[in-house]
Amino acid sequence: MNHNDNYYFEIARKNIKKYREEANLTQQQLADRCGITMNYLAKIESNKMKKGFTIVTLGRIADALNIDIRELFKPIDE
Repeated sequence: MNHNDNYYFEIARKNIKKYREEANLTQQQLADRCGITMNYLAKIESNKMKKGFTIVTLGRIADALNIDIRELFKPIDE
């Protein structure tokens, strides 16, 4: 199965938000833990940033959420 780039970015976005909310963290709190700005995190979660985040950023977010980075790529049932 071949997916386009947007597919992977969308899954990661949705999972970041899901895990952040499950951890009861605000965007500011998660951003602080990752060393990124809240504005940047908000853009990632809101789909305003097309292809604008790296594997390093995803790694930092996963670490801050205490999850394996692979969790960010698991499809979410709508």
